[in-house]
Amino acid sequence: MTYTIKSTEQYEKKVKRFLKRHPEMIDKYQKTLTMLVTNPFHPSLRLHKLEGRLSDYHSVSINMSYRIVMYFLIVDKEIIPVDIGDHDTVY
Repeated sequence: MTYTIKSTEQYEKKVKRFLKRHPEMIDKYQKTLTMLVTNPFHPSLRLHKLEGRLSDYHSVSINMSYRIVMYFLIVDKEIIPVDIGDHDTVY
């Protein structure tokens, strides 16, 4: 089952800024996107639904420090990333 990542212009700006600050994360970020497309439920992504004001979103881990916050539309098989950064920044 393949999913589609639909990126927004706003998210692309955040990713560009994030990867400029953390060039060591480029490979891990790409691997995370590949896994999201092929199997967003892979245990290493640690996919989970958020709560509170972010209850419309899900989150996956790039590593233990950095996350991607996203809309995860299971019905349409779409993933729409909205934010990237460390735990305190995205939550």
